[in-house]
Amino acid sequence: MANGITELQSHAAMQLQQLYIGHEQSPLLIVDNFIAKPGMLLADANQQRFVANSPYYPGVRAPAPQAYQQVLLQSLAPLLSDFFALPAGKLSFSVCHYSLVTTPPQQLKLLQRIPHFDTTERHALAAVHYLFHGEQGGTAFYRHRKTGFETIDNNRAPAYFAALEAENDGPNIPGRDAGYIAGDTPLFTQIAAAEGIFNRLIIYRRHALHSGSIPPDASLSADPAKGRLTISSFIDLQPEPG
Repeated sequence: MANGITELQSHAAMQLQQLYIGHEQSPLLIVDNFIAKPGMLLADANQQRFVANSPYYPGVRAPAPQAYQQVLLQSLAPLLSDFFALPAGKLSFSVCHYSLVTTPPQQLKLLQRIPHFDTTERHALAAVHYLFHGEQGGTAFYRHRKTGFETIDNNRAPAYFAALEAENDGPNIPGRDAGYIAGDTPLFTQIAAAEGIFNRLIIYRRHALHSGSIPPDASLSADPAKGRLTISSFIDLQPEPG
């Protein structure tokens, strides 16, 4: 179903936290009270058809409205360029969708039971906007113990994947009973966590090791009114020609 929202506004009382996390001091932007009328997004999500469209995401998704992309860039683009030290260029969305975690812990694939990164490009950003009420978890960031890596770029990727491969047959690899990662494990140390608070938006670099924090009692409903609803986005930089 097409998204019916044509206009959104950022909240007049929007609050910003600019954090630097871990040994590598990776930037993490937290925006509270992001959207002026977040109920519009909940109503829109309830009209969408959610489907499983990724072998990696443990749930279902539906397109978020174009108006959401517009309000985010209009309100935050200058800050993003400055805080994330982006080269000159234009920001645009490559992904923007409503997301609901629905996979039971015992059905997770191995790559869903450990932290991940989305790209090796350091200027590519991810955004998560929490649209659920109650304690349904947030997003956590990690350091790989063996390599010490908190972010994975092109130079680090071969060593990181080699280390994971070596650990794959070891005693510390999380089995199916491990469920969603929560805090420190034998393979990863949690270096920071953003709590999932209604109408909070977080933005971070996509090459950071991270994972959703899904508590054992989280609602895994596919109903947007009951489940762990977020808007998940990828924001990319198009460099200026030169």
